[in-house]
Amino acid sequence: MEEQSIKAMQREVDQYISQFKEGYFHPLSMLARMTEEVGELAREVNHRYGEKPKKPEEAEQSMEMELGDMLFILICFANSLDIDLEEAFRLVMDKYEVRDADRWTRLDENDAT
Repeated sequence: MEEQSIKAMQREVDQYISQFKEGYFHPLSMLARMTEEVGELAREVNHRYGEKPKKPEEAEQSMEMELGDMLFILICFANSLDIDLEEAFRLVMDKYEVRDADRWTRLDENDAT
């Protein structure tokens, strides 16, 4: 499968949403949807790695799908607010590279192999 830029993902989601009269949800509703999706991911992580096993009748969920749902909602949220996620990502990476430049122990050349 061909790699897709975040900008292309934002366009694809916008084309999908644009075919419906309802359009994007209100930002508060979008935040609620995002919170729902984070909760679904948290439940799956807790079942797999935490101390809460699934009930025998519960279906196995895909971590990939749960993360995909979160990405879709994040893109919808950004699109609804006219936010370029590539620019937002660049800004936050610049922030982390400056703020946390000396926060963590860096790997030396011997650790990388």
